[in-house]
Amino acid sequence: MSDARPSPDDLARLVDEASGGNREALAALMPLVYDELHRLAAAYMRRERPGQTIQATALVHEAYLRLLGEPHTRWQNRAHFCAIAARSMRQILVERARARGRLKRAGDQQRVTLSDEIAGAHPSSAIDVEALDEALTRLGAMDADLARLVELRYFGGLSIEETAAAMSISPATAKRRWTAARAWLRRELLGE
Repeated sequence: MSDARPSPDDLARLVDEASGGNREALAALMPLVYDELHRLAAAYMRRERPGQTIQATALVHEAYLRLLGEPHTRWQNRAHFCAIAARSMRQILVERARARGRLKRAGDQQRVTLSDEIAGAHPSSAIDVEALDEALTRLGAMDADLARLVELRYFGGLSIEETAAAMSISPATAKRRWTAARAWLRRELLGE
């Protein structure tokens, strides 16, 4: 592939074709979103507890392999593709945390920061990925749209506007729901 940046129409075509199960289109799309996915993976790793054995590059590659294994996933656009890849990264980190047998909310409970500056906002804040995943699962059972909004914003790194577009809601509604979701998660995770 050349160094020329593809047009938005070319990107949309690749996303559409990859969404239809075309592995060649997915292979062509990946280099175009790799830097963004690597930035998200690096942000996740900064928020993880010290001593991780996986690195950002490996996390991106493992998420990519999962995307290859899900041929019938429909992506709406580049932002949605990145959000799905980010969700895969979240699942990978949760699975790794569970495999290590991490204590659930025991004496080493970590604070979770759910600020408006999503990716890499507080690199020194370690996140208990399992606790966050469990809270998101409970939130999803109560309100699937709120849980999806958190995934798009927090794990997908999407802005309010991008999230609103992906969910077909207004930015004002997305902002209100984001505020509500953060408050609920803060209460669940920190007992506030």
